Amino acid sequence: MADGYGRASGRPGVCFVISGPGITNATTPLGQAYADSIPLLMISASPPTYTQGKGWGVLHEIIDQDAVTRPLTAITATIATPDEFPVLLGEAFSIFGSQRPRPVHISIPVDVADEFVEDEWEPVPIPPRPPPDVESVSRAAGLLLDADRPALYLGGGAIGADISITAIAERLNATVVTSNAGKGIVPESHRLSIGGSIWRQPTQEHLVAADVVLAIGTEIGETDSFTEKLPFTGALIRVDIDSSKIDDLYRADVGIVADAGATADALLDALGPGQPTVGDGEMRATATKTAVRERLTPVERQHVVALDAIRRAFPTDTILMNDIAQLVYTGSAMFPVEMSRTWNYPAGFCVLGCGLPDAIGAKLAFPGRPVATLVGDGGFMFTPQELITASELGLSIPIVVWSNGGLKQITEDMKSQGIEPIGTSGVSPDFVMLAESMGAHGVRPRSVEELEQTLESALNVDRPTVIELVEDSDWLTSPATPLR
Repeated sequence: MADGYGRASGRPGVCFVISGPGITNATTPLGQAYADSIPLLMISASPPTYTQGKGWGVLHEIIDQDAVTRPLTAITATIATPDEFPVLLGEAFSIFGSQRPRPVHISIPVDVADEFVEDEWEPVPIPPRPPPDVESVSRAAGLLLDADRPALYLGGGAIGADISITAIAERLNATVVTSNAGKGIVPESHRLSIGGSIWRQPTQEHLVAADVVLAIGTEIGETDSFTEKLPFTGALIRVDIDSSKIDDLYRADVGIVADAGATADALLDALGPGQPTVGDGEMRATATKTAVRERLTPVERQHVVALDAIRRAFPTDTILMNDIAQLVYTGSAMFPVEMSRTWNYPAGFCVLGCGLPDAIGAKLAFPGRPVATLVGDGGFMFTPQELITASELGLSIPIVVWSNGGLKQITEDMKSQGIEPIGTSGVSPDFVMLAESMGAHGVRPRSVEELEQTLESALNVDRPTVIELVEDSDWLTSPATPLR
């Protein structure tokens, strides 16, 4: 999710982290939120005011706690009096509601936390997001109407503008590519959708060949495409709430600093009424998706067998909170989603072990929605203890573990650089026994049919279910299994 979570549209909810003094372990969610533009408010305690910066060895001391989180936040501040707290809260929510929602960290010394508050804290109005410039919208519409091969590139900042963006694509007969964070803004079953395969070479070649690219809510980051710089050959239109994204590494021919939803609405109006533009968008989208499928590796073809079964078993609104794993990398391109915010993982921010904790949080936030996670065996072993948490809470979370003997992506990367792999493989536990020892269910399917049945039942039981898929199992490698 390297390019934002509602950066340019909508007013998403705010995540909270409450921490005691010594917040080192909490910097990971802050860093992920910073990379993903997630509105996250962290409130932490800190040592007494009179000890700060002195290095006296007090409980949970960090000599300069603010310095730890300042590079990862829009605001980092330690309050000196209780009256400063509501002021900083107002600043935080103004950022969340009207700008690119970088996280905020407010630290409260334990002696300040003991003080009484005399005054009432009143709510503050949140400033509106900027509207699009009319002239810039008109110029963008002109470029798009004159284009022969237009393409849309959508990031997480475009979430909330789904309907208008889909209408723009249909009006222009423009193909749609998304980052990982933008998956589902345009349903991936749509005839013009190429999906979240931006890091695949055929998709990159497709975007580079477009004569106009409309990029909405994306910083076009290296960690989306894993390419240092995409060599666009056509005109580039950029829409973003963050003005620094308009003329950075990818300089815009037309830049619009505004809310994505309002801009999409205005752009749709500027394109004018009428029938969809005649073009070959559907044919180009189909050709690109076919080229991506044809270049899958043998292991990725195994992934697709599992991903297709998962897609068939899970309802459309299932929220997938995924870990750092090869199964997930393949899924960004090959797992179709129909709704935004249903496919999540911190692309480019290697938070190994995040999948299960994130899924627990999502299930608690949306108890009426199905929630699952896809993880690798190596990554899962960073946080297996959270199985106990999910079991104690009675959460019906399917946990699909792709088991290949360690950290295989790192192994392959080391080998590609001529480095002998070190510390990337080892003994894995029996995941079925591990799950059962922690109060969860554990299953090791032996066929596609058994996998689908297990997934369906795992959404409706009173505890999490660990489902181990062993790489190179016969039922995953059958040559008779067709590619989707």
